[in-house]
Amino acid sequence: MPAKIKRGDRVVIISGKDRGKTGTVRAILNKDNRVLVEGLNIVKRHQRARQQGQPSQIISREAPLHMSNVMLIDPNDGQPTRVGFRRREDGSFVRVGKRSGEDIE
Repeated sequence: MPAKIKRGDRVVIISGKDRGKTGTVRAILNKDNRVLVEGLNIVKRHQRARQQGQPSQIISREAPLHMSNVMLIDPNDGQPTRVGFRRREDGSFVRVGKRSGEDIE
């Protein structure tokens, strides 16, 4: 069975500090069931100076979100939708938006 959310999909965050914001999936972490959404869930990391003369700094970067906290945006109407699957005639699967019933791909 293919994944419900793939790299490059437009998603909306449905819980957490960035709830309601939309972004594009940058990476999928399958082992942890998490996704990185471009420009969202920003955290600050304090980085120690690694070499003599190099300053310490605070770096802002994206943190992974659990897949259950994002919903795919239906390309037909721009609203969040659940994802289902339909089998094609050749035996492969295609993602289907439950909201509109249209194929996503």
